[in-house]
Amino acid sequence: MSGSDPPCGRDELAAHFGNIDIYLFDQLLRGRITSQMRILDAGCGHGRNSHYLMRCGAEVFGIDADPAEISDIQTLAARLAPALPAENFAVGRLNELPFPDGHFAAVVCSAVLHFAKDESEFEQMVAEMWRVLGGGGLFFARLASTIGIEDRVRRLRGRTHHLPDGSDRFLVDEEYLLRATSALGGDLVDPLKTTNVQNIRAMTTWVVAKRRTSAGE
Repeated sequence: MSGSDPPCGRDELAAHFGNIDIYLFDQLLRGRITSQMRILDAGCGHGRNSHYLMRCGAEVFGIDADPAEISDIQTLAARLAPALPAENFAVGRLNELPFPDGHFAAVVCSAVLHFAKDESEFEQMVAEMWRVLGGGGLFFARLASTIGIEDRVRRLRGRTHHLPDGSDRFLVDEEYLLRATSALGGDLVDPLKTTNVQNIRAMTTWVVAKRRTSAGE
């Protein structure tokens, strides 16, 4: 396999793309997230969704509450993108991000928001990610929802539900996400898309564009 050949086998694909969320990969294919962007992986874990972004030259930042995960993604960055400062990856919480307003062209938050303890924490996390997103930027989130499995989940308190897979999660629905999009002043880039995993859980993809200000932000 020459250096110019595209990856084709399982091992080659994994080495090239890592274990990137297929729905995030879709955004890459559409050209909505590119290697020229400064990108925040919010709740980055060990770097599942940052692997390819770092490899292709994007200016990647990551934040996660688990120090071990941050250590892992720093090690990954040192291997794939040694020019990225280790300080780009920090221990922290999404409801209090250590970045200035409008700092990123894209914010990625995959499989994190459903760990919110209540509606207030959920909205704080979303508000912080929206704050650090620049005008014209893209907010991408995948999160658990009740969509399509409404009769299979049991409400515990507020929006926290018990799922058939045995977990307890903060679950959104279509109305809630549409209301949140409106409150942010954003525009849905894609219709809400939900994957029903054999009726034991449902994962919804929420992709929102931030409008530019009149000043041209």
